[in-house]
Amino acid sequence: MESSAPSNHPFLDNGFHIRWSTLTPDTVVVDISCALEDARRNVDALASDDWQGTELTFTNTLLALEKSTEALSESWGKVGHLDSVCNSEALREPYNEMLPKVSEFLSGIALNDGLWKRIKAYSQTEEAKNLGGATKRLLDETLADFRESGADLPPADKEKLRGIETQLAKTTQKFSENVLDSTNAWDLIIDDESKLSGLPATALETAKADALKKGHGSKENPQWRFTLHAPSTIPVMEYADNDELRKTVWQASTGIGKNGKFDNTDLIWEILDLRHQKAQLMGEKHFADHILKRRMAETGETALTFVEDLHQKITGPFQAEYLELQQYKADKRGEAVQALEPWEISYWAEKRRKEKFDFDDEDLRPYFSIDRVLSGMFEIAEHIYDIRILEIESVFHQPGGNSPEDSGKIEVWHPEIKFYEVHDKQTGEHLGSFYTDWHPRESKRGGAWMNYLKTGLPPEEESPRLPHLGLICGNMTPSIDGKPALLTHNEVETVFHEFGHLLHHLLGNVEHKSLNGVNVVWDFVELPSQIMENYCWERESLDLFARHHESGEAIPEALFQKLLAARNYMSATITMRQLSLGKMDLELHINFEKYQGQDLDEVIQGILADYQVPLKTRPPSMARRFTHLFAGATGYAAAYYSYKWAEVLDADAFTRFQKEGILNPEVGKDFRDKILSKGNSADAAVLFRNFMGRDPELEALLVRCGLD
Repeated sequence: MESSAPSNHPFLDNGFHIRWSTLTPDTVVVDISCALEDARRNVDALASDDWQGTELTFTNTLLALEKSTEALSESWGKVGHLDSVCNSEALREPYNEMLPKVSEFLSGIALNDGLWKRIKAYSQTEEAKNLGGATKRLLDETLADFRESGADLPPADKEKLRGIETQLAKTTQKFSENVLDSTNAWDLIIDDESKLSGLPATALETAKADALKKGHGSKENPQWRFTLHAPSTIPVMEYADNDELRKTVWQASTGIGKNGKFDNTDLIWEILDLRHQKAQLMGEKHFADHILKRRMAETGETALTFVEDLHQKITGPFQAEYLELQQYKADKRGEAVQALEPWEISYWAEKRRKEKFDFDDEDLRPYFSIDRVLSGMFEIAEHIYDIRILEIESVFHQPGGNSPEDSGKIEVWHPEIKFYEVHDKQTGEHLGSFYTDWHPRESKRGGAWMNYLKTGLPPEEESPRLPHLGLICGNMTPSIDGKPALLTHNEVETVFHEFGHLLHHLLGNVEHKSLNGVNVVWDFVELPSQIMENYCWERESLDLFARHHESGEAIPEALFQKLLAARNYMSATITMRQLSLGKMDLELHINFEKYQGQDLDEVIQGILADYQVPLKTRPPSMARRFTHLFAGATGYAAAYYSYKWAEVLDADAFTRFQKEGILNPEVGKDFRDKILSKGNSADAAVLFRNFMGRDPELEALLVRCGLD
């Protein structure tokens, strides 16, 4: 897998093992411009009239189209990835210079009249009419992609659409930058330890180490630094006894993307407007109908009905949970029952959980050292999916430095990154490789995600298998003073979740790249990720990785039973929060014209009146930092309901594992063969039916959440 690009074009190097140290900001514009020109030349050749009178085939039309932009997609993917994990002013300038050019070109492919004529002409050939399996699926999906992207629009509307797509790319990127910058712009230094009463030892040690790293305090006279990254804020909101500290952190968190030069309010309205314009150009009433047409829900109304039906089912328990929490605080404080402040909810909920179940999340942390969690998770995947996962020695070189071309080690983009290979246990084939990047940095965006850098292909008669290349990133509790990083149970679930996405990519076995791996409809993509979370709750699987970092002992049975007993504590509240985000998302995209020009917080407060509890202080909407919806041209827009939709699928699908054995390799083989390997080679509903033998049922989710 040697490079086919000259050394002065590092982003165009198509070698499997990426030399990250060569990918410097100063090469972005030249390299991506070069890739753009090549892709444009390829597309123009396909779209020219030269094909008239020649025999159109799958290979010289659809397969040629798929390959025409491959180099651009891979090189631009590297730039986008670095923007997520190594963001800097030096990178932002070339990234933002090229973003509209790349976006305009890619969105313009479907608007190319010559190309569309060729594809339609091919679809009428005898060969096309006799296609089957994944090859027919690629033709059908390509035709649908072009139509959905505006291929049948008149010329004037195509020009409007090009402008909309370009502006969307710029605006959503600015939204993302504002979130990152406003997150990094705030910190809080505490020099009085008495103000930190209630915080767990891990949180205190992390805050102290972070302060030292930033030049605050000393080992003799320590100070504590808190930021708006999740591993820092969550312990404060759940454990800090000091009301003012929690209030300060809460106010800062709600100010992400809201204050001063980082205010995303106008960008949100602009993004919604651009999406609405796009939908109307495409003949749809609103963006939700446009985006969901080819997803499992099919219409915005269906998705909204799904959210509202679940809302009705849990409204009673949701309200009861809040009343119980109010009463609990009143009893503890010896005061009258009254509405809570938003910075009180997590604190009093955690106190009540600890008292009610004699359970504290921190009691579990010693059993979840990240290395053991990963090795156990890999062991589970190896057993049920018949694969081998091997860590490969890696090395970090400073970007732009004189790194050796062949040190025998795999390069990574930061010293903390690790690299792994996945092999089929039976054949020994190299199925794919992946990087892991687990801890926060100021140059790295928040949250957790999976992405891919290369999509492979199964072997053909004359060609060996091409392996996949992916990555998983998170912002988990870091290591302190050389001690192992100890995770919360929720963080462990997140690790398993993202690994489920990664397996979907790495185990893809479809002969066409655009149909492989996670390239499935958005409300199905969370099934492989969420089904992995179940292994964080089962004794049999926990015993493989939940071991005390010092003694090696498994979680004591009494503590495990407390974990299970507390699993559905406040589950209606947790579910309602997810539903509220889905409701807000759908309403803003369905009824944009109704809300346009109004105050954003007032609009969202009205939308969510029945999804929230009365608080003393009304929080501003979290929409301004909601990167799922507004940090990309589409992303989860009009589709945040997908998380809950997929929970129905994963809870139902996992019942088969529960009945036949959660580590049963036969069930795992079925899930790999019928779901993970299939990508988008067949309709999502068909894939689910193939695995379960029936359509999905809601009951399993309600039972799992204790809401049946």
